[in-house]
Amino acid sequence: MYHIVDWRLYRPDAVLVWRDEEVRRRLSWYYLVMENRAPAKYHIAARLEAPSDYIYMEDERLWRVHEELGKAFDDEWSRQRQRPDTSVISAAIPKASFLDVKVELSRRMLRRCLLCERRCGIDRSKTRGACLLNDTPRVASWFHHLGEEAPLVPSGTVFFTGCNFRCVYCQNWDISQRPDNGVEVSSRQLALIQIKLRSEGARNINWVGGEPTPNIPFIIESMRILAEKRINVPQLWNSNMYLTHEGLSLMLHVIDIWLPDFKYGNDSCALRYSIAPRYVEVVARNLLMLCRRGEDIIIRHLVLPGHVECCTKPVLKWIAENCPRALVNIMDQYHPDYLVPRYRRYADINRLVSELEMEEAYRYADKLGLVWRPVS
Repeated sequence: MYHIVDWRLYRPDAVLVWRDEEVRRRLSWYYLVMENRAPAKYHIAARLEAPSDYIYMEDERLWRVHEELGKAFDDEWSRQRQRPDTSVISAAIPKASFLDVKVELSRRMLRRCLLCERRCGIDRSKTRGACLLNDTPRVASWFHHLGEEAPLVPSGTVFFTGCNFRCVYCQNWDISQRPDNGVEVSSRQLALIQIKLRSEGARNINWVGGEPTPNIPFIIESMRILAEKRINVPQLWNSNMYLTHEGLSLMLHVIDIWLPDFKYGNDSCALRYSIAPRYVEVVARNLLMLCRRGEDIIIRHLVLPGHVECCTKPVLKWIAENCPRALVNIMDQYHPDYLVPRYRRYADINRLVSELEMEEAYRYADKLGLVWRPVS
């Protein structure tokens, strides 16, 4: 790996963006953790004591314990947001903690995997699930990413292989659909990667892929190690947000800033291009949970050619009505990739997005009052 000597030369907007009052207000928690003025959420979760016999509890009871600890976490997080106090980072970690409960629940879910809404129910210790992964995470690369949204740069990005989507235009198809194009790593190695990235100046740890959802148990385990070593770094969830309610519940108390996709404005497009049933219902449900909690969030929407009316406008309208505090990245980076150039049935999206389409998307976002310019 390498050290970033002066990323400001490449992305001066990553400095200037914090002069924007709306960005500071909407990403207030992330900013405090990024600046080491508040503890990352996993520090709070690691110091909430859990029953010592949690590992012997049946699933239903353990989920009740998780819910109770979640309420205690929310109380402490609320206090931290009002009066940040980093002394929690140096506090002792109990023998059994909220983080440990999360690890146990997520590990159990791998035996009949229900982390994502594919709900394949496969025992991933024996065979690969719908995400194309077994019970060992695989990392394709990790580095300081200078191409993310300005408030995130430089972003300590960890690219997992495997994905629960089958996007026909995927620009990362070589790792999302080819899970063996990565190396197996342990939770401890994931922790060491984070420590190195943070020590070299990363503003956050950016879990992406592929898709991070299949790797929830190992990500949380790695945070336990960071908590023990008193390492403080914001955790960023860069995801298609096709998690189950249970999967999202496990991540709510350890992620400091959310970077979700909202790809489609209807289920037919989601089925055609990503083979994702009930897409709008699932993603809207998950985003609504985050927005009602007042989480820091940047919602990404990739504009597809010919899909401004059926996808872009419904997505932006939903965000304006349900997540008005969110920053929105209206992305123009689409280009035909993976299966699109190979098959005539995808000829409708075998072109770049036009300037007129992007201008229409921007005009509509302005009409809705969305804040998109600082991050688009």
